[in-house]
Amino acid sequence: MRALLLAGGLGTRLRPITDTIPKCLVPIHGRPLLDYWFDLLFNAGVERALVNTHYLAPVVERHVAASPWRDRVDLVHEPELLGTGGTILANQAYFGAADFLVAHADNLTDFDVRALAAAHAARPAHVAMTMLAFRTDEPSSCGILQLDSQGLVQAFHEKVPNPPGNLANAAVYMIGAEVVARAAAFGRPVVDLSTEVIPPLVGRILAFETAGYHRDIGNPESLARAHAEFPAPRG
Repeated sequence: MRALLLAGGLGTRLRPITDTIPKCLVPIHGRPLLDYWFDLLFNAGVERALVNTHYLAPVVERHVAASPWRDRVDLVHEPELLGTGGTILANQAYFGAADFLVAHADNLTDFDVRALAAAHAARPAHVAMTMLAFRTDEPSSCGILQLDSQGLVQAFHEKVPNPPGNLANAAVYMIGAEVVARAAAFGRPVVDLSTEVIPPLVGRILAFETAGYHRDIGNPESLARAHAEFPAPRG
């Protein structure tokens, strides 16, 4: 299995930290966020990971070049951001015919990669993709999911004041050829996965709930909570 880590964002909500540090390298307990992702994926058996770059790209490139995982990481630069779906389209040859993992690398998480992949492999035949889900303590700031008895997504409630529950989209997906084809059908290079490709798939998305930790560190309050909640690396 291969993975795409979306890491090109500007991180504007984390300024002034992200004036000099790309969001994917913001440290948690002194360790860059991207390093947590590399350990999580590669220790779970992911073969290779593609990281897209844009903002402060040379900083990311230098960091990856010094990583112990550098031989399993590939970088692709986007002079202009293509959107999540556009990045997938521009690099579809990298993933070939196999299903692959797509993740927003601005989340701090320790989900079970193997369990997510296994759930995706065992999904009902009509299901097009599998979405990682998590329980949030801030439902009104997330995309809240409504599921049926099979765990299939029946509705999205995106950042509404009083959503029906606290099970949220974790922005980690297992996708394959059908989802890529749906992105390609827009006929343009810039496509957004979450707002354009995913909504028409309601009823055909399997939600897999993580029992582990998951938090978007995209603003100072969330970053501070991550420092307080997430265990520091050993050693």
